[in-house]
Amino acid sequence: MQEFDAIRPYSDEETGSAIQRLVNDPEFLDMIARFKSPTLSRWAPALVRVWIKRWLVSNFGHLQRVDDLQAKVSGYVSELVDHTTTRVTQSGLENLDKHSAHLFISNHRDIVFDPMVVNYLLYANGFNTTRIAIGDNLLANRVFAEMMRLNKSFVVRRNMTSPREMRDAYIMLSGFINHSIDTNHSIWIAQREGRAKDGVDATDPAIIKMFYMSKKKSGLDFAEAMNRLHIVPVSIAYEYDPCDVDKATELETRARTGSYTKAPGEDTDQIMKGLTGFKGHVHVHFGAPIADAPANARDLAARIDREMHANYHLHASNLVAYRQRGIHPQAHTTPDTVTDAVVTAETWSPAEFEAAEAEMERRLEHCEPAIRSYLLDMYANPVVTALQANEPGADHQTDD
Repeated sequence: MQEFDAIRPYSDEETGSAIQRLVNDPEFLDMIARFKSPTLSRWAPALVRVWIKRWLVSNFGHLQRVDDLQAKVSGYVSELVDHTTTRVTQSGLENLDKHSAHLFISNHRDIVFDPMVVNYLLYANGFNTTRIAIGDNLLANRVFAEMMRLNKSFVVRRNMTSPREMRDAYIMLSGFINHSIDTNHSIWIAQREGRAKDGVDATDPAIIKMFYMSKKKSGLDFAEAMNRLHIVPVSIAYEYDPCDVDKATELETRARTGSYTKAPGEDTDQIMKGLTGFKGHVHVHFGAPIADAPANARDLAARIDREMHANYHLHASNLVAYRQRGIHPQAHTTPDTVTDAVVTAETWSPAEFEAAEAEMERRLEHCEPAIRSYLLDMYANPVVTALQANEPGADHQTDD
């Protein structure tokens, strides 16, 4: 693994010392204090810091292996999930081999909760957890970087200016991903750089091409190399997005001015909001591993998109937004022309729809009029892509 030292997660040999660094870090102690005792941490931060350190040392100070750390943390993850969702459900795991590594390519809505909920479901159902791809822009915070590398995260470099630097970085990343699968370590990676703030999930063919870069000289053709990765398209569907107003604000600003500049600490703030904010029902669909990959990256990206869109679990919030944007589901389709994977308005009772309408209205009232259409679109667009993916003949379509 030495050739991947610049990007890899911490090994078992490094786990103990990394934990010791964290439990002695005031910034980390303050962050944990805000989780465990937000009121007291404001009024008596020094006292709470001492208490948190003792608690951390007692519960985590003896751990020396990554798997032991994840097992210990799993209870706290379950507690976080319980407090921020009404329920978390899954479909498709029955089609995966628990003893095989998979490359999970996921849509991307939340910076940290996306991979967390995937690993939460994998762990709860007897699968090994994944190594997690994370952009280096999120590692500017030293404490967060330590936490993520302890949690099996590896670094995806961004904002490179030199073509040579970009090529070398992508070859290393490709090599690490392929090495991980070859040594039976699953990978989670988002289908694109950055979150899909508008609710349109689209796989970047450049990411697919990256997977192949380290295999070009091996003699494997593209399709065979992709088949060996056991690619699993993953659709994560949130009933409500804790960061929806922030995303809509960014989209409106970009549309009006042509650019958007993040405020200092904005990524960290949205990580915390995404972790602790209310999400309602969260459903994750795991597709079947792709064993017959197309011969090029663009067609494989299109295949992954169709799998994600067709199996996206639509919530009442999606249908409410779809209707408010002036599009009624039954105007485009009937139950006879849509597979069971697409949820139509008939699934919910009037009371459930009324609750979703009231919640959507509350969210709209709490944002500026200029951004309301952007907020509605991010909830409505998954309905559009799901219906398109389930149209007759959609499996045979390819993108130009």
